[in-house]
This record gives sequence, C-alpha cells and structure tokens, in this order.
Amino acid sequence: MDNGNLRLVALDRLQTVDEILAWISHWAEGSTNAVVAVDAPTLIPNETGMRSPDRLAHKHFGCYDAGCYPANLGRPFAAKLVAFGLALESLGFQHQPHSPPQPAGRFQLEVFPHPATVHLFGLSKILKYKKGTLAQRRPELEKLRQYQLSVLPILEPALDLQESDLPNIPFTGAAMKAVEDQLDSLTCAYVAAHWWYWGVERNWVLGDRTEGYIVVPAPVNAPTQTATLKP
Repeated sequence: MDNGNLRLVALDRLQTVDEILAWISHWAEGSTNAVVAVDAPTLIPNETGMRSPDRLAHKHFGCYDAGCYPANLGRPFAAKLVAFGLALESLGFQHQPHSPPQPAGRFQLEVFPHPATVHLFGLSKILKYKKGTLAQRRPELEKLRQYQLSVLPILEPALDLQESDLPNIPFTGAAMKAVEDQLDSLTCAYVAAHWWYWGVERNWVLGDRTEGYIVVPAPVNAPTQTATLKP
C-alpha cells in the first residue's frame, strides 16, 4: 500500500502452474504480509456431491445468478486444484479465513468473483460476460471494467487505478477471454486486499477451513458485521 491506498503493480496472465507459483514467489519475496486469492476450490473434503460453501453460494447469491459449480473429489479438476493449494502451503500460504483485520503472515483464500462484484458494486444481477455471443458478452465485460475503474478507487481500502492500468476490451473471442481473465484476477486481488484490511469485520466467510470456504466482501453499505455462514 502507498499512503494508505492499494496500488496495482502487475496484471499478468500465465498458463502453467509452475509459472503461476514462480510469479507468486517473485512478488511475495521479502514481503512480511502476502495474500493469494484463488478463484477455484483448493479445499475439497467431499468425495461426491456439493461442498458446504457451494451450497451457501447458491443460498445467498443464487437470486443474483451467482451460484457456483459444485466441487467434489470425483470431478476431473479436483486433484490438480488440491495440489495447487498444497503447493501454496509449501510456500507458506496458509488457510486462515477467520482472521482479525490486517493479520501478519502469508495466506491463501478461495474467492469467487461473481458474488464479490454483487456486493462491491451493488449489483442486482451479475454482469454476464462469461456466456453468450461475443456481441452479448463484450458490453458486459466493459461494464465490469468501468465498475472497477469507478468504484474500487472510492472503497476502503482504495485502489489507485487509472484508465491506462486496465486493458481495453477486444472484439475477438480469444483476446476477449484473455482480458476477461485479467479483469477477474483484479477482482480477486481486491477481495484478498479487502479481506486482509478488514478481516471478518467486513467479509463473509461461506463455510470454514474444514469443509471448504469462499470469502466474499460484505455489502459495501452494510453496517460492520461478522458473518460465518453455514447451511
């Protein structure tokens, strides 16, 4: 943070796990405090069915079209994601979602961009930039970009962000997907910073360390609140 504000120093898009872990190690080197936000489940205790946080996401955010896909150990992605979480733990990034504000140390969090944007930007429905034709998705992705530029700099903690810091929205599919990933990563990174700054005072924790969890910023205009949500 610079003068109490957050600053964007890199907005990269990498492909392999090794590249991602090296990138994390580079930017966390020498830092006392560091938080990695993962837009995927890395704690998957259930062999079948749906995790507790997945059910809670549907319960509290389904009306916004912000429910998540169920995760269990039978899904083809599960082993890779659990291994990624363990790799982060080997670098010192621990799961500790129920923390006071500004904890010292290295942490990893599971986050989910859609519920986060609902609360941060006061949306009545998610921005639907992931499905549909390019003509349908592009204006929704542009809305996300504009919300990030206009809202994140006025929240607490504030993110110093300029128009030139974010890529423009392309007109072709592959290029648009790359920018979508970058903007999603910015949302996730802000959620991590918001969690570190406020802890459980202004963040919801859907689930827990045992059953899996998702961290979502509390609604911006809500009173200070602590929320651990369980079925």
